[in-house]
Amino acid sequence: MGGGVNDVDHRFRTVVATVHRRLLDLPDASANIDANPVRIESCVRDVAPLCTDREVESIVRAVLRQLDGFGPLEPLLADPTITEVMVNGSGTVWIERRGRIESSGVVLDADTVRLVVDRIVTPLGLRLDRVVPSVDARLPDGSRVHIAIPPMAIDGPHVTIRRFSATVFPLDAFGPPSVVGVLERAVHDRLNVVVIGATGVGKTSLLNALAAHIKPNERVITIEDAAELRLPVGHVVRMEARPPNAEGVGEITLRALVRNALRMRPDRLVVGEVRGAEALEMIQALNTGHAGSLSTCHANGPHDALDRLVAMAMMSEAQLPADLVRAQLHSALDLVVHLGRGSDGRRTVADIARLDGGGLHPVVESGRLVPGHDHG
Repeated sequence: MGGGVNDVDHRFRTVVATVHRRLLDLPDASANIDANPVRIESCVRDVAPLCTDREVESIVRAVLRQLDGFGPLEPLLADPTITEVMVNGSGTVWIERRGRIESSGVVLDADTVRLVVDRIVTPLGLRLDRVVPSVDARLPDGSRVHIAIPPMAIDGPHVTIRRFSATVFPLDAFGPPSVVGVLERAVHDRLNVVVIGATGVGKTSLLNALAAHIKPNERVITIEDAAELRLPVGHVVRMEARPPNAEGVGEITLRALVRNALRMRPDRLVVGEVRGAEALEMIQALNTGHAGSLSTCHANGPHDALDRLVAMAMMSEAQLPADLVRAQLHSALDLVVHLGRGSDGRRTVADIARLDGGGLHPVVESGRLVPGHDHG
């Protein structure tokens, strides 16, 4: 098994793997390994009796990294250039770096994957079993994690960790000055904006960049499934949904958060991602004077985004007709910003469309202003 042995010569990777396996096989491993490095050193000297004291010390540190936290994943989670870590059951761990997926060089066996899953789920008090075979959660550093196990994941357990980035990118990281000007004016003019795009394209990062142009005296309430936003704004109230615990109680839904936020005197609402029936509450909130609100949604383009938002709003028990929901959406939403990735992996604003007169009108296409359009 590779990975997590940055300060150990390649000759001793096998020693680290062997010691790690022996310790995991001990009947009291989970209770005593982390608290007893002396035991680890003894095991190292038994496996590799010819190692010097300095080599033994390095190997012990490497084994402790395997056993502590998320084990072999720890070096990947500490690498600021890695934005996603993907464990596909036993075998190679894949990563996303600068918008491209590649092998990490770390290889996990089935027992280690199960150990990592336990260390993620247990402190959070979440249920994960054959009856509830998937879970979404937030790690202590703010990273988002999704876990799927059999029978949902055939070759599982599968673990996908979306790294939390503390970096707030400026708007000019997402497009040329002409496009940035459109986005700045949208925030200044208090337009209601939804940012769309594929998973991992940077929608949350663009939301943070847009929020940097909100006036400092405005009260902003953020609503998220897993708290990722770090808005550079002075007056922010952060709210986060919560799944039910192992006993099936304590759930806090996005819909409940939207309803509560409306009672908290927001100047702007920022909904991290709309993915279900809470779309109706958001649409209705935007129609009741909460101008300048921001949100994100998974969609392939502006027209697809409107269709998805209507479909999600109709998931509400209110069961409003599609025509009424669509009319409310067109009245509430001002701008759809489509974020994509270029051939070099860089995130960029591909399209911007404005809702006006019941239709979508392109403002930016393929990263460039539409000629003759009124951009003011």
